Amino acid sequence: MDILKETIHRPFPVPSKRWILRQRWRNVSFMHWAVQPKHLRPFIPDRLTIDTYHSQAWIGILVFDMESIHFRGLPKLSLTPRFSEVNVRTYVTYNGVPGIYFLSIDVDNWASSKIAKRWYRLPYHDAAIANEPALHTYHYESIRRKQTYLKAEGSVTPISEIYHSEKKSLDYWLTERYRLYTAQKSALYEADIHHKPWPLQKAEANISRNSHLSRLKIDVNPFSPTVVHFSQGVDTLFWNIKKI
Repeated sequence: MDILKETIHRPFPVPSKRWILRQRWRNVSFMHWAVQPKHLRPFIPDRLTIDTYHSQAWIGILVFDMESIHFRGLPKLSLTPRFSEVNVRTYVTYNGVPGIYFLSIDVDNWASSKIAKRWYRLPYHDAAIANEPALHTYHYESIRRKQTYLKAEGSVTPISEIYHSEKKSLDYWLTERYRLYTAQKSALYEADIHHKPWPLQKAEANISRNSHLSRLKIDVNPFSPTVVHFSQGVDTLFWNIKKI
C-alpha cells in the first residue's frame, strides 16, 4: 500500500491492525479561527482536553469533495458518487494523543449521512452543497436540508505554491491530524486515519455566509478567518472506530 510507505510525518505510529476503508479528499479549503479555549469547553466532552497551540485554541471549517470510497478487499468501485462536505471541527487530546473533534458535518450524500452517522457516531447532517472551481478560485455554498437557516457561502483562492508544513509549525498542528474523537451519550470513541502529508497552499477566503460558526456564539468574526489554506487533496485510510 503506497500510502502506508510514508509515515514519518505522523505525530504517533500507524495502528497495527488493518485499515478498513479508503477515501479520496479533493479540493480542500481549510478556514481556521483562533479562539479562547474557554469558549470551546461547552461543546467538548469533559474527558477530552482542548488542544492548544501556544495557549490558543482553534476552530476550523473545511469544505471539500469526497470520492472513491471503498472497503478493504472489495473492488475499487466507489460506494457512492462524488459528493461535497462541510465540517466544523476543533482540536483535542486524549491521554496526550492529538486529534479532531467534530462539532458538525454537513454532507450532500444520503448514504454517508445515514450509514456513517450510525457507524462512526459523528454529527452528520443532510445538506445541499456545491464546491465549484472558477479559474483559480473555489466557490462553495451549503444549505442544511432540515435546518435551512444553517447556510455557508464563500470562496477560497490559493495564493502560494504548494508546500508541506514543518513539524511544530501552526500549519502542521492544524492539518496533520490522524485520529478523530467522538461522543455518544456518556460514551467516548476514537478512530484512526492515515494519509501522506498535506500538500498545502496559502489561501485567501471571501465569506458571505457562515451560520455554522455564528450559531455557536463564539467570540470571533465568522467572516474573517485567522488562517486559510487550500489543498488539492490526499488519499486516506480509515481504521474501525472503538470505544475508549
